[in-house]
Amino acid sequence: MENLVREKRVALGMTQDELSVMLDVSRQTIISLEKGRYNPSITLAFKLSKLFQCTIEEIFIYEEE
Repeated sequence: MENLVREKRVALGMTQDELSVMLDVSRQTIISLEKGRYNPSITLAFKLSKLFQCTIEEIFIYEEE
């Protein structure tokens, strides 16, 4: 699944470390998420959408197989 986490984080001027602290996850989770190696839990997806003030669909692009 593609995502725009990095783009949205950079637009807010945040580092990966700052984002990880705000979301209460490890920096490694943010790195894996941004590289598309990790699909977040629904709870984390909601936290991201609230933080970025957008819908989950504006962050995560679902691609059917």
